[in-house]
Amino acid sequence: MSLFKARDWWSTILGEKEEFDQGCMCVADVDNSGSGQDKIIVGSYMGYLRIFNPHPVKPGDGVQPEDLLLEVQLREPILQVEVGKFVSGTEGLHLAVLHCRKLCVYAVSGTLGNVEHGNQYQIKLMYEHNLQRTACNMTYGPFGGVKGRDLICIQSMDGMLMLFEQESYAFGRFLPGFLLPGPLTYSSRTDSFITVSSCRQVESYKYQVLAFATDADERQETEQQKLSSGKKLVVDWVLNIGEQALDICVVSFNQAVSSVFVLGERNFFCLKDNGQIRFMKKLDYSPSCFIPYCSVKEGTINTLIGNHSKMLNVYQDVTLKWATQLPHIPVSVKVANLQGLKGVIVTLSDNGHLQCSYLGTDPSLFQAPQVDSREINYEEFNAEMKKLQKIIKEATKTQGILLPFLRVTAQKPNLAVCVQAPLAVTCDQFVFDDLEPDSSETVVLSVFLKGNCSPSELEGNCVVSYNTPTGIPKVAQCNFRLPLRLICFPAQPSKAANHKLTIDTNKPPISFLTIFPGRFLNMSVDDQANVLGFEFLTGSKTTLLASKTSQRYRIQSDQLEDLWLITEELTLRLREHFKKQNCKDFACTFSGSIPLQEYFELIDRHFELRLNAEKFQELLSERAVQFRAIERRLLTRFKDKTPAPLQHLDTLLEGTFREVIALADAAEENQANMFQAFTKLKSATHLVIMLISLWQKLSTDQVAILEATFLPLAEDTQELGWEETVDAAISYLLRTCLSKSSKEQALTLSSQLCMPKDTSRLKKNITLFCDRLAKGGRLSLSTESTTQQAAVMPDTPADLETGFFPASCSEFGLGVHSAS
Repeated sequence: MSLFKARDWWSTILGEKEEFDQGCMCVADVDNSGSGQDKIIVGSYMGYLRIFNPHPVKPGDGVQPEDLLLEVQLREPILQVEVGKFVSGTEGLHLAVLHCRKLCVYAVSGTLGNVEHGNQYQIKLMYEHNLQRTACNMTYGPFGGVKGRDLICIQSMDGMLMLFEQESYAFGRFLPGFLLPGPLTYSSRTDSFITVSSCRQVESYKYQVLAFATDADERQETEQQKLSSGKKLVVDWVLNIGEQALDICVVSFNQAVSSVFVLGERNFFCLKDNGQIRFMKKLDYSPSCFIPYCSVKEGTINTLIGNHSKMLNVYQDVTLKWATQLPHIPVSVKVANLQGLKGVIVTLSDNGHLQCSYLGTDPSLFQAPQVDSREINYEEFNAEMKKLQKIIKEATKTQGILLPFLRVTAQKPNLAVCVQAPLAVTCDQFVFDDLEPDSSETVVLSVFLKGNCSPSELEGNCVVSYNTPTGIPKVAQCNFRLPLRLICFPAQPSKAANHKLTIDTNKPPISFLTIFPGRFLNMSVDDQANVLGFEFLTGSKTTLLASKTSQRYRIQSDQLEDLWLITEELTLRLREHFKKQNCKDFACTFSGSIPLQEYFELIDRHFELRLNAEKFQELLSERAVQFRAIERRLLTRFKDKTPAPLQHLDTLLEGTFREVIALADAAEENQANMFQAFTKLKSATHLVIMLISLWQKLSTDQVAILEATFLPLAEDTQELGWEETVDAAISYLLRTCLSKSSKEQALTLSSQLCMPKDTSRLKKNITLFCDRLAKGGRLSLSTESTTQQAAVMPDTPADLETGFFPASCSEFGLGVHSAS
């Protein structure tokens, strides 16, 4: 148990699924027992009224049957309960209960019991007022300086203060400039009502001003501020606090001056009677409730402030004197005298946790046992260490998403499935119950194409997050590959195409009947097993051919980006086939020229759409400024008592509005086109990376550097786009591992990424990048290899060809060859 937890003296849970708020609790000697012992009165939004008189046998005991004096269902939500001298002819205390449309005043009394069941309590309705407006809150006090009785003021949701002189209705007044109701209290010292308006300022209204102001009955409701029907309601003083208030309280103790306390959302204010700030405290938490009470030190006031972190802080003016932990978030806090114990803290949560507690500490009674001194056996320690290291090593070698579940119980595992747009899943989040060791769960989901363009990759990943029985969070993940059949279907092979590339292998050609078993084979072409046709869901076609006389495969299509997925699928299936054949030396190579010219066209198309997006944004901003300016002009005309002619301002406003809508539609269409262009650019980039790696026989680490250079972003934005990011990455490689001399290594790059004016620099750097690789440059991030490569790189520039490998079409079983 924490040292600074609130000491539980008595607690209970009220009802089931009931709701409570700030005004639902008060403490007072409501049954007029004369003993000075308070009772706890609680009302709920479900309409239950309960009165408690706690007296535990020992601190921390649960509620006893005799602790609940009264429980009654009033059938209407209870907004607030207060105890005061509300009945004429007597100075006894009575209970006022505020409902949404009714105010009821009850007398609470008890009858001595003659049996072991104890005393019997009941409530008697003294009078009630049916309200014409929906109530929000209320306050009470000796309005106007009356003696021996309390009057009630109710604030409605539409800003009317309704005042009741006990059994009779006095008058109603509307607060000026009202928008939303705020906390309300009464100061008997100044005979005024204090509230916080929606303008975030504390306002004080004299009772005499309210009494002599305009009557706010139904007949004069719309004209209640006219001077002809009475005096205008004028505020006494105003203080702007700059935030909404949670509660207001006025206190006046013998040893301290009268003060107005206001609890804001982030600050705590203490004001003088005239509205001047006596002191304020900035809070570093979100408060939920507060109550000022008498301090033992003369001239100071103590305040209890509860917050949403389940803490209760005790302040002496602005000094924090104590902080204690509560088991719930309090929405109401009071200080009561219960069973001879003074200063009991009574707190209520929004779900009905009622607790009486006191401040104190829990001393630690635990004493560490003496440790027997003995010599350390280093041999046993070394053996145990080796055993543990072996277990850790085996655990790190094993892969798979279900592995953690085989060892320990997985508490509340959460599965997240992610695929790359424009692919989408029907459900991407799954929550399971606890999984025991050696158990499993199966989920079914569907992946579909969402959009009019093919995805740039078919890989997805699954992530499972869970907790171990000891509370340690764990994460396991795995990747998966979606089938090619998801985005394309078999089609008639095409003999002509705009783009072609050839992949060389070191093994004899494999029949497509072996590596594409029955799914994409089109047996209508004379039973040829070396030709496959693919048609994507977007309508484009790609053809795959296997050479009859050499160890080559050709992929051709009318779109450069469509070559990527088929080429990747071919290389993956070839590697998988030879892996099953226990062939470890299988390799794919590419001896043609990188299709940079076609690649640059895709870059230009994507960059052009980015420029269009920037133009649309500027035009939208200009039209929005123009639209707001016309609106201001029209509002000024409409507010004039003698409005001038509109001078076609309404026509100009309508035309500007239509321009804004048209620009927004165009910008949205451009955004969709830019997404498609970026997806195509990523597909072509994947293809270029693969061709460069096959061309230069790059290692896995070098391919990783290449992917990080050309694919740094999952998606690009106007603030950070693909072009400037890739240009910065390539420039870094050109001045480090691919530099020709130490002079290039000394060059400094700009530290700020911004959208370029055009793509000429980027295309030049990509061309130079491929040229440096062709001349022996190697991708590396270490400084030693960078220095060595700078000495051996040739200094003579050479241009790269941008065509395709010219192969004869006859070896691929086609009679027509279209040169690129």
